[in-house]
Amino acid sequence: MYSFNGKVAIVTGGARDIGRQVSLKLAAGGAKVCINYFGNQEQAEETLKMIKEAGGEAIIVPGDMTRADEVKKVLEACTAAFGNVVHVLVNVAGGLMGRKLLADLDEEFWDAVMNVNLKSVYLVTKTVVPYMTEGGTIVNFSSQAARDGGGFGALAYSAAKGGVLTLTRGLAKELGPSGIRVNCVSPGMINTTFHNTFTKPEVRKNVAAATPLRREGEASEVGDLVLYLASGSSSFINGESVEINGGTYFV
Repeated sequence: MYSFNGKVAIVTGGARDIGRQVSLKLAAGGAKVCINYFGNQEQAEETLKMIKEAGGEAIIVPGDMTRADEVKKVLEACTAAFGNVVHVLVNVAGGLMGRKLLADLDEEFWDAVMNVNLKSVYLVTKTVVPYMTEGGTIVNFSSQAARDGGGFGALAYSAAKGGVLTLTRGLAKELGPSGIRVNCVSPGMINTTFHNTFTKPEVRKNVAAATPLRREGEASEVGDLVLYLASGSSSFINGESVEINGGTYFV
């Protein structure tokens, strides 16, 4: 177990699936966790209950991470609860939002996908970084889709996640001299609500069968990777995207 004793973490999209696992694992490691959620208060409350029952400390804060004013409110709630330094930021918030081919890909949908997956990372990072000190860590979420173009109808999503890769590298160069590391994880097929909603069961079955490990990944496995990147054990890893896909794609 990595130690996060005395540290404060913000996890956007931290109420369910991968975000929940990240929040639970950071809290289990001793961090005080500010869990941002959008839309599903019940899931956020369930995550908070799980943390508290295990003896951890956390708060839940609603907010749309595509809006600067709501990002600011999340930060204000976190600093009011746990102090004016944020040690760990994990930008999980994002999503496919739907599958559309180019012919049906209207401007409004394109902008919405870009906002939730890429603009949100920019807004949250810009807001939180002034509260980070040397030793701070940021973990962003890209996707295997950024590498291979994504599945059928994921054009906007894969483009946005490609932007997260580039943003991560640029931030790593800019913030590294201040002692703040920035990395990202790029999951492949993970057993989450994302694929329950947007991927057909037969497609998931075929992908799992073609994966060298012959299965999908689990949210807890992604959470373990995030925990490593957020910890001091990865102290010389910066600007990196770590693939977690069971061997379906290699960089």
